[in-house]
Amino acid sequence: MSVLVLALVSGAVIGVALGALGGGGSVLAVPALIYLLGFTPVAATTASLVIVAVTTATALPAHAREGHVRWRTGLLFAAAGIGPAMLGGLVAARLPAAGLTAAFALVALVAAVRMLRPRPGTPDAVRAVRPGRAAAAGAGLGAVTGVLGVGGGFLAVPALVGVLGLRMRAAVGTSLLVITLNSVAALALRAGTADGLDWAVIGPFAGAAVLGAWDGKRLAEKLSGQALQRIFALVLLGVAGFMLIGSAV
Repeated sequence: MSVLVLALVSGAVIGVALGALGGGGSVLAVPALIYLLGFTPVAATTASLVIVAVTTATALPAHAREGHVRWRTGLLFAAAGIGPAMLGGLVAARLPAAGLTAAFALVALVAAVRMLRPRPGTPDAVRAVRPGRAAAAGAGLGAVTGVLGVGGGFLAVPALVGVLGLRMRAAVGTSLLVITLNSVAALALRAGTADGLDWAVIGPFAGAAVLGAWDGKRLAEKLSGQALQRIFALVLLGVAGFMLIGSAV
C-alpha cells in the first residue's frame, strides 16, 4: 500500500474519532505516523499537532452551533494549560524516543481506565463547574500536551466528564476548543522541528481527517453519551497496549 493511501486512510479514521469522540486524534495519529508512515517520534508528535489543530478547528463550529461547546469552561481550561504546554514542549526535546513513546502509552492507559471505572449516578449527570478545578485540570493537561505532542482530547474528555461533570456531548464539543488552543500553543515552541516534516504526507492526512470529522459527528448523533464514553475508553486501551508493546521491542 502506498504512503499516500496510508495517509488518507489514517487521516479518515482519526477524523472520525475526533468528530465523534472529541479527542483521540493525536493518540491515534502518533502511532500511525510512526509505525505506518515512518516518522520519527519527535517528527510524529509535531506533525500530529498540526493535523489535529486543523481538524478540530474545522469541526468546532458545527458543535458550537448545536450548543455543545461550553465556551467559558473550555477557555479557562485551555488558558490554564498554555504555559505548562509551552514548558512541556521544551522538556520533550530532551527526552529519548523510547521514553516518549512509553510515557504516551501509559498516559493513554490511565485515561482509559478512569473512563471505564463506574461512577455513582448517570454518565450524563451535571454539576456546577468550579473555576479552580477547571484551571488545575487544564494546567495538568497542558503539561502533558507539551511533552507528548498531543492535542489532549483523549485526556480532556475524561477530565471534562469525570472532574468537571459535563455531559458527554458537551465534553466532546468543549474538548475541540481545548484541543485547538493547546495544539497551537504547543506548536509555538516546536516551530523549529517543523522544517524536516514531510508535508506531502501531512497535507493529505489532514485533509482526510477534516472530512472524516464530519462523518464522526453524524455517527455521534446516533449514539448515547454512555456508549461514546465506553468506545472512547476501549480505543485508548487498544492504542496504549499496542504502543507499550512497540516501545518494549
